[in-house]
Amino acid sequence: MVKPSDQDILIVTDVQYDFLPGGALAVPQGGAVIEPINRLAKAFRHVVLTQDWHPKGHASFASSHPDRQPFEMIDLHYGPQVLWPDHCVQGTPGAEISRELDIPHAQLVIRKGYNLDIDSYSGFKEADRQTSTGLAGYLKERGFRRVFCAGLALDFCVAWTALDAAAAGFETYLIEDASRAIGTNGSLARAQNDLSAAGVHIIGSAQLRSA
Repeated sequence: MVKPSDQDILIVTDVQYDFLPGGALAVPQGGAVIEPINRLAKAFRHVVLTQDWHPKGHASFASSHPDRQPFEMIDLHYGPQVLWPDHCVQGTPGAEISRELDIPHAQLVIRKGYNLDIDSYSGFKEADRQTSTGLAGYLKERGFRRVFCAGLALDFCVAWTALDAAAAGFETYLIEDASRAIGTNGSLARAQNDLSAAGVHIIGSAQLRSA
């Protein structure tokens, strides 16, 4: 059992309408994360949310590349990139964080993916692996030691956030039953291998108890 303390923070990743059932990039069974996240959040005094926030014509959109289709791979200036359906465009209903999330005590929303030419899965660094969101500094400045990650999608934004948290020196946990994966081009198996290699703890929400 893991008991959250004042040095622990829950990062809830991208629970937005475009990733939920009926959305432009719906994650299979994505809606199933809301109940466990709401339950988990009550055990944490400290919670941060992330929000995909793309401009129109973003480089990660298949529609921005003639003759390309969603889920194809291309090389951008920073490396391989999955092409996605247009999603989480700034100011659209699909970019909104779900109103079913019941986390009134969340202290910060980190927006990511707003640079036109760089995708951003992680809440810590964009996909060029150079551009920082400032989240690591925020967490260190406030004295947090452990990071718990959940949300959408497990094999992209949640996994990359967890990997970057571990790389920044935080003891990191990914809450598996409070996350769901897209599963494209072997992404889930790759994420699981990367998380294991980085020492990220994979746990279930039943292993957390209220503070």
